[in-house]
This record gives sequence, C-alpha cells and structure tokens, in this order.
Amino acid sequence: MQDVPRCNPALRIKATGFRIYGERALGIITTPWFMNLVAADIPGSVQSAPVAVGTTVRIGLPVAEVEFIAGELDAIGRVASCSLFSPVFAFGTMEATLETAVEAVRAFFDPAALTPASVPSTNVKRRDLLRGNFRKQQKLAQ
Repeated sequence: MQDVPRCNPALRIKATGFRIYGERALGIITTPWFMNLVAADIPGSVQSAPVAVGTTVRIGLPVAEVEFIAGELDAIGRVASCSLFSPVFAFGTMEATLETAVEAVRAFFDPAALTPASVPSTNVKRRDLLRGNFRKQQKLAQ
C-alpha cells in the first residue's frame, strides 16, 4: 500500500485505546490510508449469530449505538469496522493522528465527555460525534 496515492506518508500503522467491552475488544486502528474504530470478537466468548461479511451491524457503546461493517480476518476471526477518517490526508503528523484517535476512543466510551444535553436519544453519526457537532448544535439552540 506504500505507493498507493491514497496513503499519507507521514502516518504508520498503530492500534490505540483497545479495551474489552462486552464480548469484544474495541479500539482505533490507524493506517496511512484510514482510521477506523474496530470491534473484534473475543475468541471463546459467547457469540451472537454470525452475519455476512459486508453487512452493517449495530453495536451498542456507552455513548450510543454505532454502525459497523462486518468482516472476517483469518488470523483474528470476526471483526467489524467503523470508518472514522478515509483518506487521512488531513493529518500532518503521526502524533496529531494519535491524539485524534485517543479523543475518538474517549468520545465513544466516556459519555461524560459529552455534555448531558448533547447526548442524542437516537443513533450517533460517527462523523458528527468526532467533529463535535452535537456541542455546536446545543450552543446554537441556547
């Protein structure tokens, strides 16, 4: 992928903020071509019914339900990905990218990171969440 024009040469592959949540390990994967929130099923855990690769699955996180695309990796098993940034040309350094990844994990797993009035009662759109649009909408409503 190194020579693919959609790659940001300032970035490398990194896993950030992984934690066990329910029956999955969740965290952010950053590469020179994307940043995704990833949910990997824990081997040996009680699994829900399998879904077809490419199917949209909804996973409840502390802040809200989030849509993922189901996948499968030979060495890992069932995984689901939620695209946060693709491509990742907006990031000038790996450090800035990792700061964003840390804040994304915090936003998805720490409802206190959002003000109570800004937490939607319906589904969160990941781009709005990461861009802070819920806070902006709250300020405009005041």
